[in-house]
Amino acid sequence: MAWNKLGSLFSFLKFQGILQRLRQQQAPRQSERAREAAKRAEYPIRTYGAKVAWNHLHDWFILMLLVIIEVGLFVIHPFYRFVGKDMMGDLRYPMKDNTIPVWAVPIYSVLLPICVSIFFYYRRKDVHDLHHSVLGLLFAVLITAVITDAIKDAVGRPRPDFFWRCFPDGKDVYDKWGNVVCHGNKADIKEGHKSFPSGHASWLGYLSLYLAGKIHTFDRQGHIAKLCITLIPLLAASLVSISRVDDYWHHWNDVFAGGFLGLVVSAFCYRQFFPNPYDDDGWGPYAYFDALLEELSDNNGDGAAQTTNQLTAHPTMGVHIVNQTQGSKGDSDYGPSSRLDDIELGRR
Repeated sequence: MAWNKLGSLFSFLKFQGILQRLRQQQAPRQSERAREAAKRAEYPIRTYGAKVAWNHLHDWFILMLLVIIEVGLFVIHPFYRFVGKDMMGDLRYPMKDNTIPVWAVPIYSVLLPICVSIFFYYRRKDVHDLHHSVLGLLFAVLITAVITDAIKDAVGRPRPDFFWRCFPDGKDVYDKWGNVVCHGNKADIKEGHKSFPSGHASWLGYLSLYLAGKIHTFDRQGHIAKLCITLIPLLAASLVSISRVDDYWHHWNDVFAGGFLGLVVSAFCYRQFFPNPYDDDGWGPYAYFDALLEELSDNNGDGAAQTTNQLTAHPTMGVHIVNQTQGSKGDSDYGPSSRLDDIELGRR
């Protein structure tokens, strides 16, 4: 008799193991269905644009403030650092025009990424993605510009072509302390004290992060073409940086510092609105998944109200309610990769 009970126990445990494996096999399929359903959701500008912009109205005011600060930093004079005759050995490079003109900087650093965001909007019709990608981009550009120009004005490092800016006729003059007494064009002299760090090398990192999330570069499938597309903006930024050294507008460490600063600021601004590019949900902004959860919560609320009305209409029926205990507080804190699982399970 005892052996029969023990055999029944083993059969029950084996059955429980089979059920557990079936649940584990079905969970990824349900999660994948949830992701496919989430990607099909649309939030067009005409319907949701005003609401999204209004929710971030204060962010746009901060952008305007950053523009004003940047204009002020551009107008003021930088620190005129002491430049002696023995320091001119590294500052006698010839004055050259920019290989990448100044007017081209906003085109490749702002307009190009915005065009990429518009392209993805017409593919998915998600105003959250369009708004947040543009807002994050502008924050990255302006914050980088403010930090870069603030450091330029504070440091006042001479450019490699400073000698010819200061003495266009080649006749150098120094005061009794050995400092330069420039007699060149005032605008050229002012610009000649803005070498560190480089501003041209500070951008395009944001576009690389955005592309990595959108085309699923880090989906663990090993498609090297996606990685190449993601690295194109960084390659372009590197070539622009090299041109600044070739034109003798910057020292090599100016470019290195500017590029590093731009990457750090771009990463911070991108993560304000988007998950990590290597996350399963890295293709969409946080606001998109929040909107999906809010919409699902509203739908579940309507269904719950209908169920309550049905129960109150039949007071004589016995109702057995089973409460499913939630996990601890630590279990309720979930990352972006679990948002779509919550959509599938109807959890807020």
